[in-house]
Formats: sequence, C-alpha cells, structure tokens
Amino acid sequence: MDMKVSTQYLILADFGRGLFLPPPEQLLFPDNLYGLPPMSLAELETHIRSIPDFPKPGILFRDITPLLHDRFRDTIDEVAGLFTAEEWQAFDAIVGVESRGFILASGLAYALGKGLLVVRKPGKLPPPHHTVSYSLEYGQDSLQMSSNFAPQRVLVADDVLATGGTLRATCELCEQCGHDVVGITTLIDLAGLNDFSWKGLRTRSLFSYGD
Repeated sequence: MDMKVSTQYLILADFGRGLFLPPPEQLLFPDNLYGLPPMSLAELETHIRSIPDFPKPGILFRDITPLLHDRFRDTIDEVAGLFTAEEWQAFDAIVGVESRGFILASGLAYALGKGLLVVRKPGKLPPPHHTVSYSLEYGQDSLQMSSNFAPQRVLVADDVLATGGTLRATCELCEQCGHDVVGITTLIDLAGLNDFSWKGLRTRSLFSYGD
C-alpha cells in the first residue's frame, strides 16, 4: 500500500482506490452528519460507569459499554488521535486482543484502512498458530495467534491495561509470528496496577485511573 500525507488529509492509495482521512479530530464523519458534535475527553469519560465490587469484592469495574453505545465514533476518533499521521503510516495492521480488544481494533482498522489481526483464547484458531502462556493472580492463562500471515508492523489494541500480563503475552505472540510491535494502545490504563512497557514502548490510553 502506497501512502502519503498531505497538509489536510492522510491519503491511502491501494491499487487505485483512495481512502481520504481528515485530521484525527475529524476522523470518520463530519461533525454534523448525525447532529452529534464532538465531545471532549472529560465528556466522553462520563459515559464510563464505575461498578464497585464487580466481578468480585474489592474491585472497581470500569464499564465501557455505555461509551461504546453512545459515542463509539468519538471514541475511535480520539484513540486514533493518540498517534500522529506519520505514526499511522508505520502501522500495517491492528492487533485486537480477545475479546473487547476486537471492538477497538476493528474500529481503528476500518477508520484508518489497516489490516486486522486477532489474538484469541486457546481452541478458537485453526493451525498454524503460536501459543503463549502467562500468569494470572491465581493460575495461568494462554493466548494464541495465527502464524499464517506475512510479517507486519502492528499496533496492539485492547480495552484495558491492568497488570500488563495480557498485553505482554500479546506482544510476545506478535514477535513469535514474525510481526514487529511498533505501538500499543488501550481505552483505559489502570496505572496504579502496572508500570508496563514493551521494549521501550509505552501504552497510549485515553483514560487513566489510579495514578
């Protein structure tokens, strides 16, 4: 895919087809298409519910479903705006982590004209694939990724960064499959639970809790 950046639009040309993307603050749709003006991050954050003692006592759960329902396009636009046009040129594909990471990754891949790769729980992908196991608070879990794709430069996307175990396993999977992780993003960073980075890359998130 040949790509170039103009002063106003990010232009992607693929076999003669052009996808014209406005600056990050105007991505996807004109502001007035559905009569919905753009929202500030503070306003978007009001659409995240805080649920105490869920799914177990002592946990404050951040529910993003109202945000996705009410302001999905604004959310995707804001996440896209965490990266410059030049940085977006460096991404060949977006990696979505099962399961809510699929939502964010799909929206970004569609909006920016990128490929979509998925990381899944065991037993969901046909071979060939790679598997990485990682530690949880109690026990272990595993993730898998298809090794059937050519090496690409990828942006890893998930809904929440908690302790960093899932993202670390995902980055390891990407490398095992030959991909180069050049960016990581989440909607929410529970900063009080982690100091996560991957080979010098820090996660870019819209919202941070527990600093």
